[in-house]
Amino acid sequence: MDIFIIGIGSLLALAIIAAIATKFTKKKEGEPDVVMPESGDCSSCDGTDEKCEQVCMMEAATRDIEYYDDEELDRFRGRQSDQYTDEEAEEFATVLYTMQPHEAKGWNRSLILREINVPNQIKDELITMIEG
Repeated sequence: MDIFIIGIGSLLALAIIAAIATKFTKKKEGEPDVVMPESGDCSSCDGTDEKCEQVCMMEAATRDIEYYDDEELDRFRGRQSDQYTDEEAEEFATVLYTMQPHEAKGWNRSLILREINVPNQIKDELITMIEG
């Protein structure tokens, strides 16, 4: 019988402790929700964090494709990087050299989402602009 009373007493003590802890940790009326900051946005991805790049690519895939006054490049959809003539690669270079350096990464994402491969002739320049 003593074990039964001790067990019931222990359960009551635990219930009281849980009720008190809940009372003190409960959000008060009008108190704002706690918002955890995200690890970073897509503009802060620098290529070293694969998860960041992957999340940004998934995010970009759900939004409309952004064009950089380069709609004419859509005709190269599906072409391999090593199959461009120098004149065709020059079209890509013209777009690349007329944009701001911070836009290069977004332009590359745009091309990827549009299934356009960057010509081998300008890949080094594009990477240089992306890495800044």
